[in-house]
Amino acid sequence: MAYILLADDDAAARDLVQRALAVDGHAVTCTQDGAEALEQLQSSARKFDVLIADVQMPAVDGIALAEKSLKLQPKLRVILISGFAEEIDRAKHLKAKVARVVAKPVTLEGIRAAVKAALG
Repeated sequence: MAYILLADDDAAARDLVQRALAVDGHAVTCTQDGAEALEQLQSSARKFDVLIADVQMPAVDGIALAEKSLKLQPKLRVILISGFAEEIDRAKHLKAKVARVVAKPVTLEGIRAAVKAALG
């Protein structure tokens, strides 16, 4: 079991990912944007194993969230979700620290495989 922090501004996507990962026995904390995810990282006594972040979100986007999260928890495994290749290009400087990139639309199999690989 892993502790997973999920940041996505799309409620349907959050629900889909949360349910898929819960079936695999993971504990998933859902947040609706990067700012809320950062609050969780800073205030939670729990250390998260994996951060799953949509790249395109209001307030703090997924790339900025990944950067700030890795400063707080350097061993955090990061999975970015995006529907646009040019958004992922903005994260090139994080390439060594991003475990996986998942293309939208997200599938149950795709997100489960990404988490398994990130944890492996």
